Amino acid sequence: MSDPILAVSGLVAGYDPGVPILTGVSLAVAPGELVAILGPNGAGKSTLIKAIAGLVPVSAGTVTLRGRVITGLPTHELVRGGLGFVPQTENVFAAMSIDDNLRLAAGILPAAERPARIRDMLALFPDLAGRGGLPAGRLSGGQRQMLAVARALVVSPDVLMLDEPSAGLSPKLVETVFAKLAEIHRSGVTILLVEQNARAALAIADRGVILAEGRERHEGPASRLFADPAVAELYLGGRRAVLEPRP
Repeated sequence: MSDPILAVSGLVAGYDPGVPILTGVSLAVAPGELVAILGPNGAGKSTLIKAIAGLVPVSAGTVTLRGRVITGLPTHELVRGGLGFVPQTENVFAAMSIDDNLRLAAGILPAAERPARIRDMLALFPDLAGRGGLPAGRLSGGQRQMLAVARALVVSPDVLMLDEPSAGLSPKLVETVFAKLAEIHRSGVTILLVEQNARAALAIADRGVILAEGRERHEGPASRLFADPAVAELYLGGRRAVLEPRP
């Protein structure tokens, strides 16, 4: 692997002092890579991505972004530093219009750059174009998820992190959202994806990392990981599927 753009080393974190959920997680993400974080319920997947994003207290270990230690920095500083994060819930302002959601997210950019970046996002997500005055709360689940991703991408982050983007979506919408994430990845964006739907995640990922009981337990190429019967039995609910290699 080339020098990682995002690295986590020995991370211990949790919501309550003295009760860690993560007990020493380490992982690295290379520039341009899409890494899927998988594992059973309660493994610490969402806690990991929230700890990286500065939303869960870290008691030990480090997180670096492009070699700079960012452990424990507040979320707004992380966004300015190049880390984009799409939470699982409450990831758009429902009462605000599509345009206003994007303008707000673009507010950290120089004023002269904002209109062009917003136009880029509307071109990338054509379902949002032409309806900029529509309140985000009136969007479908898939469209709302697209707006949330657009809000994170508008500032051109070094790394885009997503927490369970398939949560609450129908199978058809899951397919739509993951097709768009694959397109974003092909454009060169580095992505760290936490996902319960292992099949959908591994179908677009370069590599998978499996967490269990607060630690990384297994990692490997995405095209092979889910086909491993031992891994599926131990960490992915016994499901087995042979995935076609990514193009």
